Amino acid sequence: MPAQMILHYVFDPLCGWCYGAEPLIRAASRHLPVVLHGGGMMAGANRQKVSAQLRDFVIPHDRRIAEYTGQPFGQDYFEGLLRDPSAVFDSQPPIAAILAAEQLAGRGLEMLARLQHAHYVEGRRIADDDVLQAVAVELGLALPAFSTAIAQVDSDSHMRTSRALLASVGGQGYPTLVLEREGQLQVIDIGPFLGKPERFVQWLEREFQPGRSKTSAAAFCAQDGCDLAQ
Repeated sequence: MPAQMILHYVFDPLCGWCYGAEPLIRAASRHLPVVLHGGGMMAGANRQKVSAQLRDFVIPHDRRIAEYTGQPFGQDYFEGLLRDPSAVFDSQPPIAAILAAEQLAGRGLEMLARLQHAHYVEGRRIADDDVLQAVAVELGLALPAFSTAIAQVDSDSHMRTSRALLASVGGQGYPTLVLEREGQLQVIDIGPFLGKPERFVQWLEREFQPGRSKTSAAAFCAQDGCDLAQ
């Protein structure tokens, strides 16, 4: 695979389709650099407390994501977190943790994957400081350095820049994958690859041509919800 290729990943840690795409991103990261761009789907005014309305909205989407991608969702998520009215879904704190892990040790992608598992399988509150600190320790990061880094990262600026990138490439929502080669950008529709990371890597290795467009299905979460567009 050409060394100059870079995969830009516009994501949100609370996006179910991003969790569904995690095996693809992990497989791709073994072959080319992956640059993370956290969009903040549920940050700021869009952060939400868990409620019956939120639960009834996300569960059908999560069931579909599990069926379509094979990614596991735990009972601690469905029957624990999604029934905890004191929990808050806020994208900003986990994005800050991902930026801090990347800054400290180049492990932002690992932090993202671990937080997704903590949320969707273990039902943990990944917007809470104590959970973020515990996950950092689980990853082997030094807690004092992590706490300092997470306090210093400018996650608001990062999210604005990420959303600007998403708009500039015409991305529909999260996840949006953008392949960069020799300054040219191509949005990848990942629908056919979900649940098939080996096929995705094969496409990256053998089928990419600058300027080539794809018309396949795109799975994504926008600010107002998640869908699988055909």
